[in-house]
Amino acid sequence: MAHQNLSAAEALTKLKEGNTRYLDAVSNPGDVSLQLRKKTCDEGQTPYAIVITCSDSRVIPESIFTAGIGELFVIRVAGNVMDQHQLGSVEYAADHLGCNLVLVLGHTHCGAVGATITSNPSGFVKSITDEIRKAIGDEKDELKASRLNVERSVSIIREKLNLSDESSLKACGAIYHIDTGRVEFMD
Repeated sequence: MAHQNLSAAEALTKLKEGNTRYLDAVSNPGDVSLQLRKKTCDEGQTPYAIVITCSDSRVIPESIFTAGIGELFVIRVAGNVMDQHQLGSVEYAADHLGCNLVLVLGHTHCGAVGATITSNPSGFVKSITDEIRKAIGDEKDELKASRLNVERSVSIIREKLNLSDESSLKACGAIYHIDTGRVEFMD
């Protein structure tokens, strides 16, 4: 049974407000207290948003959105690509934790996008760059390619989870600018 949570619009507003606070922050003021750790251990988690983002160490969703323990359900994979594992995680957070917003957060200077543009990797990385290639085609501009990659992941979520305008779960995309800290919301 899903918990009562913020609407998608309320969650998006909270993410935007958190990013605004982050732009001038020196540290993350999100609550990571012992009391909150104990509370979320005893009572469970009720994150207000699902964030799918890249594994890049410069992209820290809890900091970017000024969030603490239990506020964001974060799914990380290089290139923020979608497969059954990520879709299953989104489905879980929506159905069992009551999240109504899923944000696909790409970023500037993404190594996975860059590798897709400039090379043809082999090994396990190829499964990631092959997915990105489906999104970006022959695009050579890295920022445009990152946006296309986010748009594809959002489309996959909407299609595979059968999201409609009437669905309480909403999916949207954004680009995190690692140089400034600003999140550019695409919807």
